[in-house]
Amino acid sequence: MLFTLLREHLRPHRGLLVAVLVLQVLQTVASLYLPRLNADIIDRGVVTGDTGYIWRTGALMLAITLVQVVATISAVRCGAYAAMAVGRDVRAAVFGHVLDFSKAEVGRFGAPSLITRGTNDVQQVQMLVLMTCTMIVSAPILCVGGIVMALREDVGLSWLVVVAVPVLVAVMAAIMVRLGPMFGQLQKKIDTVNRVLREQLTGLRVVRGFVREDAERARFERANAELTDVAVRTGRLFSIVFPFVTLVMNLTSAAVVWFGAGRVESGDLQIGSLIAFLSYLVQILMGVMMTTFLAVVGPRAAVSAGRIEEVLQTPTSVRPAQAAATAPSSGRLEFREVSFSYPGADRAVLDRVTFDVAPGRTTAVIGSTGSGKTTVVNLATRLADVSAGAVVLDGVDVRSLADADLRRRVGLVPQRPYLFAGTVASNLRFGRPDASDEELWAALRTAQAEDFVRAKPEGLDTPISQGGTNVSGGQRQRLSIARLLVQRPAVFVFDDAFSALDTATDARLRAALAADLPDAAILVVAQRVSTIVGADEIVVLENGRVVGRGRHGELLQTCPTYEEIVSSQLEVAA
Repeated sequence: MLFTLLREHLRPHRGLLVAVLVLQVLQTVASLYLPRLNADIIDRGVVTGDTGYIWRTGALMLAITLVQVVATISAVRCGAYAAMAVGRDVRAAVFGHVLDFSKAEVGRFGAPSLITRGTNDVQQVQMLVLMTCTMIVSAPILCVGGIVMALREDVGLSWLVVVAVPVLVAVMAAIMVRLGPMFGQLQKKIDTVNRVLREQLTGLRVVRGFVREDAERARFERANAELTDVAVRTGRLFSIVFPFVTLVMNLTSAAVVWFGAGRVESGDLQIGSLIAFLSYLVQILMGVMMTTFLAVVGPRAAVSAGRIEEVLQTPTSVRPAQAAATAPSSGRLEFREVSFSYPGADRAVLDRVTFDVAPGRTTAVIGSTGSGKTTVVNLATRLADVSAGAVVLDGVDVRSLADADLRRRVGLVPQRPYLFAGTVASNLRFGRPDASDEELWAALRTAQAEDFVRAKPEGLDTPISQGGTNVSGGQRQRLSIARLLVQRPAVFVFDDAFSALDTATDARLRAALAADLPDAAILVVAQRVSTIVGADEIVVLENGRVVGRGRHGELLQTCPTYEEIVSSQLEVAA
């Protein structure tokens, strides 16, 4: 998963990767050459008293150091840019793919997990790319080059390398094996904290209304404690790495000085060569340590990449069509023997439902809870696809229409309307950015929202908070209706969009809609009979089946289910 993801998203940045490779090779080779020059200064300059040689070699070392500094800075800069670009591309890919998900896929992953996968998981992959670009070239060159250069200085001390490197690698491998599963647990615990926090923020009024602050605080503390526990155990295990590497490096350095002193005394090794050997040994162990860093980041990035790929490889159950836009829509929407079942369900939510929504007419759908009303809305707007039958718009199956074309023709006000952070104007122009202020006011007038918007000092520039939480439920519904009126689709779908309105406002709004949209096809899904009493046709659903079709007066005489719904609401009103 990790290599597949990196290969796909690093391909556009090959030029940067080549630059990083060249620069890393340059600075690493320079770092390997410096200990040899340092040894020459000691053995050929300090010991012999050749001051000129010391100055010449010192100037060369200074020049090489400057090159090394410039190469390192440039490599890190290019590597950081490549890592940020990969993070940007992966986030965009995840976000774009999630936008194509149907409600089934969003429900399967859950919003908190999708947020984590698009942020924290991408960040882990991004960090791996950054560390890879800054270390992956240097580490092997330091290890291999350091071993070669150390052997050139003195073969007699090489057994110290043979002992130190395998010990360091073995311990690091043992730590990495244990860290891998813990990183997977860590990401899941982050998902849980995000989910609990999101639920509490979204349901804040419910929490306060039921005086559940202490219980919710305890629930968050449990999720937070579980995340902390996994993070602490991971940190404790990872904390072993640095002391152990330091211990191995210091013990090995002491051993080099101890055993090298005897060889210097016997004349088998010069002092400068001993110092150079010590420098090369440190570089070898540093190379191993850098590889260890990658090994630490790698497992967590691999887990995160798997979670990202799981999203990217999940196809949407609503297959996007690429059909070109046809003639302008007349707005005739038909349900032809439509059946729908959720995956794994025992029975169908809708069973052979047939009705049509014609231009210039209002068709209403009513039924008890669980009768399939919202599923009708989802199928009409293609948030889900039928299991059998067809939903047809202007004689064309909606599954054959391009999504953008369908969305322009069929507009929706959902049961729970959502407003975006911005202003009244920016929300109203969401479906048609070029709409004029006059068109916005006309839509607000029809939606019975003009009065409260004009009462605000800012008017159309009145700020709207995320989700529309700074306006009431009824105002939020009316602004959502106005937003759809600005878009002007051929088919208007209202999914219980008048539930938060009082009866008088509901009546005025329906009258204004009839006057403003005389030729539009309107589909209204409602619980309240008073909202649909004037509809041209009412479709009554019960257990996913159509049990009645007709006008209000006809259904009272011919449909017991509708009569029962009307009677129950009259009793409640009384």
